[in-house]
Amino acid sequence: MRIGIIAPPWIPIPPPAYGGIESFIDTLARALDEAGHDVVLAASADSTSPVPRLDGFEPSDPETMGVTAHELRHLLRAFAGLSDVDVILDNTLAGPIIAKTATTIPVATVAHGPLIPLEQELYLAAADDVAYVAISHNQASLAAPVPIARVIHHGIRVQDVPVGPGGDTACFVGRMHPSKGIPEAIEAAAIAGIPLRIAAKMQEPAEEEYFEEVVRPALGSNAEYLGELSAEEKYVLMGESCALLNTIQWDEPFGLVMIEALATGSPVVATPRGSVQEIVEEGRTGFVRGTPRDLAEALQRVGELDRAACRESAETRFSAARMAEDYVALFEDLVRRPHPLDRAGAARPAAVTLEGPSPAG
Repeated sequence: MRIGIIAPPWIPIPPPAYGGIESFIDTLARALDEAGHDVVLAASADSTSPVPRLDGFEPSDPETMGVTAHELRHLLRAFAGLSDVDVILDNTLAGPIIAKTATTIPVATVAHGPLIPLEQELYLAAADDVAYVAISHNQASLAAPVPIARVIHHGIRVQDVPVGPGGDTACFVGRMHPSKGIPEAIEAAAIAGIPLRIAAKMQEPAEEEYFEEVVRPALGSNAEYLGELSAEEKYVLMGESCALLNTIQWDEPFGLVMIEALATGSPVVATPRGSVQEIVEEGRTGFVRGTPRDLAEALQRVGELDRAACRESAETRFSAARMAEDYVALFEDLVRRPHPLDRAGAARPAAVTLEGPSPAG
């Protein structure tokens, strides 16, 4: 199958540092390529993903992030360049609107963020033309009235993640934002009496302000901020930790950091928000608790968990190969259906009703 993938224009594929969507795109593109599919990536000119890429795009530029005209130009070039593929996987917000007039090829769009009313209105405008993919059951449950074609959990290249020995400290990996729950992680670790090492993206003024006003005063002798780490450094940190503290304070649609930690052998102690309970298997690969005191009690118990079971969960449930298989199954279904823009034939249903993976536990 010839598969076109459209990335957002803001960050290269793969990202040099923080970038969950971009990491997902690189991982999926490589997995589809390794499975024998013909993959073409539409991404910024400075992308280095090893799969074939379309020409004619600008290099990524942080100054253009969120600029509508820049995204629309990128999408028009992408759809024009992907005129000979069997199916297109879009990873942008404006893609579904452009797809209605830019292509007659089947398009699936991955909803990477929460489907708040603004996104719902945009997605509904193209619901007859695009199949929407949710990345967790929790996200899908909050998507109505947007029709979700399938739930497909993210995967990672587990084989590229080294298994670590564990250690006496816990870690937090994310970015400097109130929704990520860094103060809650610091509090839980302090109550547990377990040192916490924090790796977090801090590049934007709002992130720096949050660090200075909220996080820095909370650090003290039990918590250390390491800065933003490379992928290799991140895996070492996770692998040398007794657990990942993922104290999110919002319904995050997924959480790559959790499956990355599991791949290193480290269990996850997390708050019950978003997709957490679909990823963390209670009492096997981690614990899910609501308050800092309960999180601290769980953190003290992570030594009861088998690090090999954490790795096995990543290998079997969250591998890149499994993710690619799920997307191919969706693509095969889409190319068999009459396209809605083929007005001479039967219209394709507004939603492709298929089963997704079941939540854990």
